[in-house]
Amino acid sequence: MDFIFIIGPSAVGKTTLARELYKHYNGVYFEQNMVPEFCIPAETEDPGLYEEQLCWDNVLNQLRFFYANGLRNIVALDFDDIRAKELPMIFKGYNFIILRLFSSNPSQIKEQMEQRKNSEGGLYMPNYVERSNSVIMNRKLLPNEVKIDVAGKTRSAVLQTAISVIDSFVAQTNYDYDPDKEQDYLSWVQSRQLY
Repeated sequence: MDFIFIIGPSAVGKTTLARELYKHYNGVYFEQNMVPEFCIPAETEDPGLYEEQLCWDNVLNQLRFFYANGLRNIVALDFDDIRAKELPMIFKGYNFIILRLFSSNPSQIKEQMEQRKNSEGGLYMPNYVERSNSVIMNRKLLPNEVKIDVAGKTRSAVLQTAISVIDSFVAQTNYDYDPDKEQDYLSWVQSRQLY
């Protein structure tokens, strides 16, 4: 596989899965939060939009760099949710898969968010996680996207499900794609009003 993209709501287990897939496939592991810190110019009209766009461009450049240098099984995650709809346009022609994690039991990811807050830190938005899970769970599939329900599954079971899906998956490299409306996605950029 060229690229393995992992999307889903906060606390659903994206990072845990990504790290294990990276080790399993001997590939690359890349999260958007690995982008170096930078200062936003004072005259920037919309700092949130500027920051997200710069991070996204950086992610794309690094993914292309890894690929150009012969690396495969590039596991990437943690970008703004609305960017998921761009993946089939940007990576058309590549052998990629999008793993969409969600939980049909929203209380499970709320509990996972509480555990993460107490042990690891990170994003803590308990009132938002149920809505984001619902939006992500219910939108239509993108090209080369597969849904994985993590409800009631152990980390090991989610990993084994993902490996089975990836190993048997035949990516489409040529497809027609009409992107969904922005309102079907979420964004942490407040000016987009997709939250």
